[in-house]
Amino acid sequence: MNHDVNSVEQLAAIYGEPGERAIWKELTYLNEDYQAFVRACPFVALASVGDEGTDCSPKGDAAGFIQILDERTLAIPDRPGNNRIDNLRNIIADPRVSLLFLIPGIGETLRVNGRARISVDPDLLARFEVSGKLPKTVIVVSIDRVYFHCAKAIVRSRLWDQETQIPRDRLPSTGEMHKRLSGGHFDAQTYDRDLQKNTVAGLY
Repeated sequence: MNHDVNSVEQLAAIYGEPGERAIWKELTYLNEDYQAFVRACPFVALASVGDEGTDCSPKGDAAGFIQILDERTLAIPDRPGNNRIDNLRNIIADPRVSLLFLIPGIGETLRVNGRARISVDPDLLARFEVSGKLPKTVIVVSIDRVYFHCAKAIVRSRLWDQETQIPRDRLPSTGEMHKRLSGGHFDAQTYDRDLQKNTVAGLY
């Protein structure tokens, strides 16, 4: 017997209609409340889709690092990373993106769906200078839909609770993972020893 749900009608039968508040909170622009969330946010997950599939990449910096160009446009600096640039490749192929804003200690999240482009405008890059260093590109997102999400997922996960935090040594270290992935031909000990110093040096 097939228990998969394969139609919107089946979903409607299971979940019913969304409540009134779930409808009215969706806007096509950033109102004053939603702008406050963007300005307070130090971390966002950026989801994209392209020819090779989907991607969801973390973006983080000091609170307010995502700039509001106007009530329908956001700008996100692309800081140094591993140069996979999966989301940038996807944006070239398909501009559709989604953003999930997370603010430490806050249960509600902000969700943005829109279309992105990649800019190397010198004036725009200069807006994101840190310690004399510029991002290589800026992702500019035109908002189609924006709405806040209730705190239930954060409450259930106890994401911000100090008691639920896991000591780092409970999981494989970054060096150990690289060593196994390389078939054992990687100096995990040296990598882990220098990781914090190298991470800080490569932030910008």
